[in-house]
Amino acid sequence: MTPPRILIAGGGTGGHIIPALAVARELVARHNAEVLFVGTARGLESRLVPAAGFQLKLIEVCPLNKVSLATRLRTLAQLPLSLLACSKIIRKFRADAVFGVGGYASGPAMGAAILRRVPAMAFEPNAVPGMANRLVGKRVQAAAVNFPPAAKWFRNVEVTGIPVRPEFFTLTPPPASTPPHLLIFGGSQGARLFNTLMPPLVPALLEAVPGLTLLHQAGARHADSTRAAYQASGADPARWRVEAFLDNMAEQFAAAHLIMARSGASTVAELAAAGKPSLLIPFAAAADNHQRSNAEVMVAAGPAVMLEEQELSQDPNLLLETLRNLLANPSRLQSMGEKARTQAHPAAAERIADRLASLIQRQ
Repeated sequence: MTPPRILIAGGGTGGHIIPALAVARELVARHNAEVLFVGTARGLESRLVPAAGFQLKLIEVCPLNKVSLATRLRTLAQLPLSLLACSKIIRKFRADAVFGVGGYASGPAMGAAILRRVPAMAFEPNAVPGMANRLVGKRVQAAAVNFPPAAKWFRNVEVTGIPVRPEFFTLTPPPASTPPHLLIFGGSQGARLFNTLMPPLVPALLEAVPGLTLLHQAGARHADSTRAAYQASGADPARWRVEAFLDNMAEQFAAAHLIMARSGASTVAELAAAGKPSLLIPFAAAADNHQRSNAEVMVAAGPAVMLEEQELSQDPNLLLETLRNLLANPSRLQSMGEKARTQAHPAAAERIADRLASLIQRQ
């Protein structure tokens, strides 16, 4: 058979492009596919896709969601040109299918595929789809989602989960005899809210939970100021550590008894794969409040507790009380960790790649 030619469109954030790269690798390995990416110059795909060895075509497209009226009008005016650019890329590449992963470039590429009658498949990592996927969800031939609540927006949908690095699925819980360890993870850029709220609370938290140690990933821009705030708090420096970035994230997950994090789709998928109990604090400004929806799914399944930014602004001690109650209850943390694994999807990338291949074969 002729190797399938698949166009992968979208990106912007790591939550979109990292799973897309995992699927691309499976398409090559399992189906000998030729893969081409379409994205924008300002998204992470402009750096990550070429670094992974794939070709990337860039288009011009602006956001529609949570932007000013002027930006929205400019985007709408630019949309026909974006559609035309994607249509030309699809024709020149001779794409057998288009895989939209969300983000700025996904909408025009999926729209062009629909207009050209090229099979299209959508991927949605969040519990509430982004605008691009909401617009095309009922018009594409297939879809893969991470959370069951997102399925209603699509046709021919399967809950595949998000591709997660294999090492997360093989982690074992820390020994019961080890002192409790808290990992505070704000994503690759850190979370300013975490950097602000945690330092003043640390002395009381360390006093309340005997033997507790914590590792706080603060982001490159805020690591120094966050470290200084911890030092100013007077907390025992032997029991806390602040880092700008963590390269060995799987190892850090393995060592943690509890993880405090945002609830982006990739973070939630890694928590599930690792079987980790979590305190989730959704980013309130996330588009369509999707992080809150992601966290709600995890809370309902049992592996997570959620606090919202508004609650914390009204009562800063709520964070201290919640962390203390969780860390002082090892049996509850163990139960939450076991429930987390029920939300994991070990073969997500393979399943998505196979669905794309079968979509082409059916045509």
